[in-house]
Amino acid sequence: MEHRSLTELLAGLPDGEASVVTLEPRVYEEKVFAEKRDLTLQGAGADRTVILWHDGALTMLDDGFKRGTFRSYTAFFGGERLVLRNLTIRNDAGDGRGVGQSVAAYLDSSYVVAENCVFDSYQDTLFLSPLPDEEREPRGFMGPREFDPRKLTRQYFKKCTIIGDVDFIFGGADAVFEDCDIICRDREHHPGFAEEAGQPEFINGYLTAPCGKRNGLGLVFIGCRIRAEEGTTPGTVYLGRPWRPEGKAAFINCVCDDSIAARRFSGWGAVDKDEPDAMLAEYRTVNADGDPVDMNGKNPWVKVLSDAEAAEIVRQADILKKEVLG
Repeated sequence: MEHRSLTELLAGLPDGEASVVTLEPRVYEEKVFAEKRDLTLQGAGADRTVILWHDGALTMLDDGFKRGTFRSYTAFFGGERLVLRNLTIRNDAGDGRGVGQSVAAYLDSSYVVAENCVFDSYQDTLFLSPLPDEEREPRGFMGPREFDPRKLTRQYFKKCTIIGDVDFIFGGADAVFEDCDIICRDREHHPGFAEEAGQPEFINGYLTAPCGKRNGLGLVFIGCRIRAEEGTTPGTVYLGRPWRPEGKAAFINCVCDDSIAARRFSGWGAVDKDEPDAMLAEYRTVNADGDPVDMNGKNPWVKVLSDAEAAEIVRQADILKKEVLG
């Protein structure tokens, strides 16, 4: 019996109704675009149901332009509500130094829930819409939402795994990650790129690149496990950098391995660049042994949250969860 493609399955769904699609335990090797009002995709397990494609940003297309970040996605989801469970979305284009950015999932639905999912790529794995208000480079936002009004999305990730290296969780959403595994690839020892290993301060990656507004929640990680691939040089990974000046990201009660740099977060364009308008923060981060992480080497603008400040962020995160879960 011939398997139907995911694209065929989605095309047959009504646009204005809630739809639940149970996916087979196999690899759906295709580029997916879905814009349904209310869509649930239920896989057979993150190790069994995989949506896979291979596009990188540097490929030249027939329109005379490079594909760019926002056309490189494996799966794009728009609409009002999206639920993803027990599946993997992967872009295997490869190391960004060779192929450019390679988005696995472009999530533009107003409300997103992802549970027990894996999002796997290299540079720019998981884009959480909206885009910033203005691009910094001509045609930098070429893609599905280039000219659309920016709309805030609210997203909740539970027991998910996100894998990448540079800016691999990015965007302007208000998003909560709870009990997730955040894994940075080891670029230093990647075959074909060893020539960078001897540089004075090699950077394996940045976990986050938020671009939300000052009055938003930003990206919040609660009770997550942060690590790099085995063999990664200690101190070569940053928790994030602000893609736009007001970017916000907070790590609360998380466990980090020794791959995280002493300065914790980087400025945009330079590790030591001052970022007075950003809110990049931690609260009670511990190492694998449960001991508090030494914050004395952090960049001066990185915030260590008080008990009251952390409690307020958690309260706001709980409000978002209830809103998204309905």
